[in-house]
Parts: sequence; structure tokens; C-alpha cells
Amino acid sequence: MTPTPRDQRPFDVVLVGATGYVGELIAEHLATKHRGGEVRWAMAGRSRAKLDALAKRLGPAAAGVETIVVDTSDEAGVLALADRTRVVLTTVGPYAKYGSTLLGACARTGTDYCDLTGETPWIQRMIDTWQSTAESTGARIVPCCGFDSIPSDLGVFFLNEEVRARTGAPCRSIRMRVLSASGGVSGGTVASMLHMIETMNEDPRVRETLRNPFALNPAGDRKGPRQPGGLPISWDREVGCWTAPFVMAAINTRVVHRSNALLGQAYGADFAYEEAMRTGGPVLGAPAALAVAGGMAAFGAAAVFPPTRALLKRFVLPKPGEGPSPEVRERGHFDLLFVGKGADGKSWRARVKGDRDPGYGSTAKMIGEAAICLAGLPPGEPGGGLWTPASAMGRRLVERLRTHAGVTFEMEA
Repeated sequence: MTPTPRDQRPFDVVLVGATGYVGELIAEHLATKHRGGEVRWAMAGRSRAKLDALAKRLGPAAAGVETIVVDTSDEAGVLALADRTRVVLTTVGPYAKYGSTLLGACARTGTDYCDLTGETPWIQRMIDTWQSTAESTGARIVPCCGFDSIPSDLGVFFLNEEVRARTGAPCRSIRMRVLSASGGVSGGTVASMLHMIETMNEDPRVRETLRNPFALNPAGDRKGPRQPGGLPISWDREVGCWTAPFVMAAINTRVVHRSNALLGQAYGADFAYEEAMRTGGPVLGAPAALAVAGGMAAFGAAAVFPPTRALLKRFVLPKPGEGPSPEVRERGHFDLLFVGKGADGKSWRARVKGDRDPGYGSTAKMIGEAAICLAGLPPGEPGGGLWTPASAMGRRLVERLRTHAGVTFEMEA
């Protein structure tokens, strides 16, 4: 097929998976924050009845918003959908099971794309499969536009940009500490995690991909300097706290290193980055860190073996379509500290904060604004390809998140 020129397409953004748990939150954000027609958007899903019910719940705020029935496994259907919009925003995961056909359709039709995946092996496979096609069509494909990995990716970008403006050089290393965060877990996120574990058990190459901090770099550039971290708990002398592993670090660090590569080693060829959670001060922090690390290890062990994984799915973990209550989302927040070491050895700090729970309330706003930002990018800035939030949108997205998503980026004195 010959794609329709972008400026002749009827929609700026089509939200695929609109009737899912996080899809509804994104639809609410777009309907309330961008009502009035400045953003031409539509909602897509498999069920006409569910789409109509969602439109009814949104009420007058969604007046005029078109609904589209599509199955993401239907190649002809997703090609037709992608050809009608500047940007596809999809929440349909696990992406390794349900996302490949839609991403490929966007690459083929020159349609920009963003998603919420944190599935490193799948992203690597999509890079290797669709990079050249996206380059030729001009499609800007941007995975990881939720809590994993916008705050980490843009936090590093922001701190390095600020330090470079002050000193003429970026930070040699940055470490991120989750100072605090509150919220809940949805069944969709759990399903993606478990599917990745199942795939790892079936294919040893997936395990190697998950171990490599440069796994998402361009093909042929998937090696780099030794990275910090690796201890289950540690004392951070400069921040003054005990730390435990951060569950999202395995994807965030890979995205940050890909940004560095795509930005022409803007952070330096020897740039080092790591993430961890603050658990407390000298007295209570150590046992808390041990508890977090032990809990993560126990969950990982249970999830690896099919019998215990089945028990987790049946009795413990939330199901797809389930998630935290509105009250939990409203009370939630996140507060991330980025500590960089400049070329002269001076320490620099930046904070990134969100005003809703990280996984859902804030994620819905972040990906909604990422999609609108993509739709408004000038042609060729950047060119087609598989990008990261920082390398594709950079400062433009920082400012949109500040203005529309309740996410702040600030340097500390």
C-alpha cells in the first residue's frame, strides 16, 4: 500500500487499547486536558460495546471523539488504522504477544508510535526487525513512554543538559535514587513481567539480553564500559541512605544507554548509570533494604518455576484489567533524585517528581503527552527509526510534562 501523507490523515493520535485499565486513564486525560478540538484523537479497541460504554462514561468531554474497532493481530486492520493517524499510542500488552503487528504497521506506513512496554527482549527484536524500514518511511517509533522509562530517561537528559550548560561537559556518571513512591500494581504490568520470565525460560538468548546493560543500543554497538551496581543492598555515602534494587532499573538503564548512543554519545563514551531505591538511614535502612531485596528474590524464584508461577497468577497477583483504586492513584506520587559526577569531580543533583501514582495516574498523563508531542514534531526532527523519549523529544517533552502532566524537573542547589 501507498501510505497517506501525514498532513492528510484525519487523526493526530489514535489510542489503541482504550478500554483497558490504563487505556481508560489515558482516554480520561486526553478528554479532559485536551478537549475542544486542538488534538484530533480517536479511541480504538476490540469491542464496539466497550468502546461505546467508555465514550458514554467520558461524557461531553469526549464529544466528537471517534471510536474504531480493531484487533491488533489483524494485519490489514492495523495497517488501515495506522494510515489514518499521525501517531499510534498503544497500551495493548504484553507487547511480545500482542504488539509486533501494530508496531510493524506503523513502521511500514510512516506513522509515529509510542507504547508502555518494559519488555527488553521484545524491544531489541523490534529494533533489529524494523529500524531500517522506519528510517525509510520516516516513522518515529518510541517505546517505553510510561514510568518506565520517561522519568529516568528524561531525568538523565535534563541533568546532563543543565550541567553541560554550566560547565561545558556532561556528567561522567549518574545514579538515580527512588526517594519515595506510592501507588499500586495493575494486572497488565504483572502479565508483561510474567510473560518475559516465561520467554527467558524458553530461550537462553533472552537471559543474555536481560543481563546486558547495552542490549538496546544499535546493532553492532551493544558493548560498553563496566557499569556500577550489582549488590543486593548498599550504603550510598553521598545521599546518606541504604539502597535496595529498583525493579524498573533493568529496563530504565538500557533505555538511558540507548539514548546516549542515539544522541552521538552526548553523555560520553564512558558514561556510567545505575538506579536503586532508598530504604532509609543508618539504623532502619539496612533491615528495610534486606527485606526489599529478599522479597524481590523470593518473587523472582517463585515466578521462574511453572507450578509456583501458576499459584501466583491464581491466588496472589492482580489480573489483567485490574489496578489501583482512584483514591490510591490520586494519593500516589514519585520523587526521584539524580546525582551526577561532573568531569571536574563536582557533584550535581536534579529531582524529578510526579503528582500521581507512578505506574498508572502519572503514566497515563506521561504517555498521553508523549503522543501529542510526537504528533507535533517537525518532519525529520528526528528522522525515522526506533528512538527513546529523550533522543526523540528531549526538551520538548520535558516542557510538555511540566505543563500538562504534573511532572517537575528541577536542579537542586
